[in-house]
Amino acid sequence: MGIFFLYLVSLLPFWFLYGVADVIFLVLYYVIRYRRDVVKINLANSFPERSEAERHKIERRYYCYMADLMVETIKMISVSERSLRKRMKPTNPELVPHYFSQGRSIIAAAGHYCNWEMAALAFGLLTEEKRIIVYKPLSNEVFNGLFNRVRARFGAILVAMKQTLRTMIAFKNDLTFSVLVSDQTPVKHEINYFTTFLNQPTAVFLGIEKLAKLIDAVVIFYRIDRISRGYYTYTLVPLIEQPKETTGHEITEAHVQYLEKLIRETPQYWLWSHRRWKYKPEDMNK
Repeated sequence: MGIFFLYLVSLLPFWFLYGVADVIFLVLYYVIRYRRDVVKINLANSFPERSEAERHKIERRYYCYMADLMVETIKMISVSERSLRKRMKPTNPELVPHYFSQGRSIIAAAGHYCNWEMAALAFGLLTEEKRIIVYKPLSNEVFNGLFNRVRARFGAILVAMKQTLRTMIAFKNDLTFSVLVSDQTPVKHEINYFTTFLNQPTAVFLGIEKLAKLIDAVVIFYRIDRISRGYYTYTLVPLIEQPKETTGHEITEAHVQYLEKLIRETPQYWLWSHRRWKYKPEDMNK
């Protein structure tokens, strides 16, 4: 019943949904105060050089955008290809055939930044070669299935994180374009590396680096920029073209630093309500 209701909501026009988003913002921010303590701490630790007033402005803008993100994500359930192409436009799609013509597969790092769900859907339209989205399964099987069906609407292959290596090996003779979200938080027993991200020691996955070296794939960043309400562009930013020639953690540092640069440019579009810094280096010995 819940999924059917979301489908019906997704049929509503964007202009109506943004009216709903305005109400959602008021409820999230002023009534239930959804994770405002988490957001305040994350912003204070990430931007100690900014004044409290500046951080408050980012916080309020973040909740405004979160409300938009919620209705836009629901809209992705039924959005048409024509509307999607109009609202999520690539700036340099020629980069894909450029690397494929060299016999090179591509691995893209992405963040929980701007509308990553709309970008994942548009990703399926980029090429006819194998498009792989690596995802972290949700605990709720019903919603996990819904998100996977939505992301795969235009031909992308959904692969759970723990199946990534097996999938890459199975496709080793094919050209592939894979996207992995780089700012997920590893569970404690899977943490193998900390870096400095947004002024804090941060546990990161090394999967992008390992996979890129395994299949000798070009590493890019899947950058999303918001142009106006409901309209975005995405840019494929080359980071590492020769992964096997890199030093240890060089690839990981490259995509982490690029995401930080993006967040510092327009911080309200990152997922500040996520408990990203649950673990610190000193916790590893406990």
